[in-house]
Amino acid sequence: MSRIYDCADETARKDGIADAASAVRRGELVVLPTDTVYGIGTDAFSPKAVARLLETKGRGRDMPPPVLVGSIRAATALIDDLGNHGRDLMEEFWPGPLTLVCTATPSLSWDLGDTKGTVAVRMPMDPVALELLKETGPMAVSSANKSGRPAAVNAGEAIEQLGDEDVAVYLDGGQSESPVASTIVDLTYAVPRVLRSGAISIDRLRAVCGTVIGELRKGTVKPKQEREQESGEPEEAGEGAGEQTRPTSATEEETSQSSDRSEN
Repeated sequence: MSRIYDCADETARKDGIADAASAVRRGELVVLPTDTVYGIGTDAFSPKAVARLLETKGRGRDMPPPVLVGSIRAATALIDDLGNHGRDLMEEFWPGPLTLVCTATPSLSWDLGDTKGTVAVRMPMDPVALELLKETGPMAVSSANKSGRPAAVNAGEAIEQLGDEDVAVYLDGGQSESPVASTIVDLTYAVPRVLRSGAISIDRLRAVCGTVIGELRKGTVKPKQEREQESGEPEEAGEGAGEQTRPTSATEEETSQSSDRSEN
């Protein structure tokens, strides 16, 4: 039976974050609010837990979840190469609705699915999520919904879809401030490439990076499977967890993480 905590109450919030952190360390699933949609997450370094997350959502290894972090330092430990603009983008837009797809540190002991050596990382701007992430470390987080259904924007919608058997803890942070998905930017190319348009406009990205390749438009759309593998997020979902609809190319909710992809 799931345990539900109202994070508007200070005592319940403290107890809920402690309970959720313990659940994550045990490899269990928790639902948490983010600054986009609600996410379902678990320990990013537990292959069994990540497999359970994908199974609960009804998703395969070809849609690996993004990873949410509580600090830039935690993110850089997961990334082998930030490219020329990764650090600048983090400093400008994190915490916030920007997911960065980078080459993952090869020595990491994890299995997020068929990532093709990449990881989609985001630091959300939500106090509950950040408190939890600082307790747990990096979490694999996808949008809190069954695959093919709309991402949950409050705890009630997440409970309705995910039930009270597979999820150990629900952190109720109220209604999501914005249902708009995170923007996903692929940094594995020489020039940053937008895989999914979202809350951060391309003009704002270009103000930081200069040249940024926009999202593919109709007429140049890649096959759905390739797009999902590049973004780490399914086309029907949102982020972590960005999770979150991806109009033409790669959520959160997600892909090779070369382009969740979860956060949400």
